[in-house]
Amino acid sequence: MSVVQRVPSAPTAAEIGIVHLGLGAFHRAHQAVYLQRNLNRHGESQWGVCSANLRSNRALVEQLRAQQCRYAVAEYRDREQVTLREITVVREALYAGDGGDELELLLQRMADPRTRIVTLTVTEKGYCLSPATGQLRLQDPAIIHDLAHPQTPRTAPGIVLEALRRRHVAGIPAFTVLCCDNMPDNGQRTRQAVMGLTVKGSELAQWIEQHVAFPGCMVDRIVPAMDAQAFSGLEQLGCQDPAAVVCESFSQWVIEDHFPQGRPDWEVEGVQMVTDVRPFETMKLRMLNGSHSLLAYIGLLAGHETVFEAISDPHLLRFIQRYMAQEAAPTLDMPPQIDVSGYGRDLCARFANDSLQHRLRQIAMDGSQKLPQRWLQGAQELLDAGHGMDCIALGIAAWIRYCTQPLPGRDAHVVDDPLSATFADLAGRFDGAQRVDAFLDLEQVFPVVLSARADFRDAVQGAYRALERNGMASHLKTLAAHN
Repeated sequence: MSVVQRVPSAPTAAEIGIVHLGLGAFHRAHQAVYLQRNLNRHGESQWGVCSANLRSNRALVEQLRAQQCRYAVAEYRDREQVTLREITVVREALYAGDGGDELELLLQRMADPRTRIVTLTVTEKGYCLSPATGQLRLQDPAIIHDLAHPQTPRTAPGIVLEALRRRHVAGIPAFTVLCCDNMPDNGQRTRQAVMGLTVKGSELAQWIEQHVAFPGCMVDRIVPAMDAQAFSGLEQLGCQDPAAVVCESFSQWVIEDHFPQGRPDWEVEGVQMVTDVRPFETMKLRMLNGSHSLLAYIGLLAGHETVFEAISDPHLLRFIQRYMAQEAAPTLDMPPQIDVSGYGRDLCARFANDSLQHRLRQIAMDGSQKLPQRWLQGAQELLDAGHGMDCIALGIAAWIRYCTQPLPGRDAHVVDDPLSATFADLAGRFDGAQRVDAFLDLEQVFPVVLSARADFRDAVQGAYRALERNGMASHLKTLAAHN
């Protein structure tokens, strides 16, 4: 029988001071929870949230509206200990995917002087940046539209830019733009995306450069996608909320403290406000996210479906521990008080939380957008220092196989990735070593400075040959026996 701690919302009132782009499960289980705790502590607040979805999931927006934007968050420490929170800090939900009236409402809300912070969780691909170079993808159809029709934008950077333009014209101070997605230097990358849509040297571009803050941040909480099993678990807790979300009990937020128009007192709720977020961001990307991607591609090829199943495989657990210790940790430069080894041990314990049922296929989505920051930058540093990158090489080989072949013993699967058509074309034209070379030549994913290295290509080719020859489960056993 689960022990459920229920945390209702206090009788509170909040006016909207934050607009959030990307009304997904992560935002509702992470940023909104911190703001709710702040609201419960202080009562009346100027930091209520207007949350908007930009392209998908109109149904969620309508569901939230039907329940006055109230929803529940179930935080699982394990199957026996659950905290059930009521969230009321989201005051308004919008769907801007069709343009028209709701897009205009969103832009008006962002241009309102009371809005002082705009936060984003639109996934890596939502910024329309090249994963390899960080530059705006000017050939992206949505970016072409926003350049031609800037006042009716479709992309997150375009929406931010148009709202800033309206404030500039009206003489309203700029809001702060806080990216909460898993990208290195995410504040700077968000600035690049927005500035890439401006006319270079224009009055608006100069105003943004001088007055708009783009602080970086690191967010950490495991939030699986909601499915029938998750809702069934909630029903057993007495929660019948169709807009609810489940997550682990662990949560971390590290933010660069640069908010010219003010901010909530997040530090009271445990947020780490720092001058430089990059070390924390890199640690999380390479240790947690890098391990997650390895578990996804290698775990799926080994016959596993969830993170819990994958980390329960002793050979795969040993592989992940080796990756963290030998290929991720050596590339980090952390403050002396941070115990990287302890962080790695805690990650393995979090992955083993069997109450979450985090699907590997969810993590495997959009690999072309995730690999550069999770694996490739670290691989470059390892090779430059004369170290090996065998774990990363096997991860890349597994990713290539996942993108081009059915999983062992199963039918073909849908590869959910912006480059899926490219992958299918390469799979149809090449096989074996030529296929690997064709993937490594994808400049949208692999920086030329890395893909041109013989030691990098040799490592990936060797891992791919071993994988094709032995199969993943057998190969993991062989690796475990020799390490």
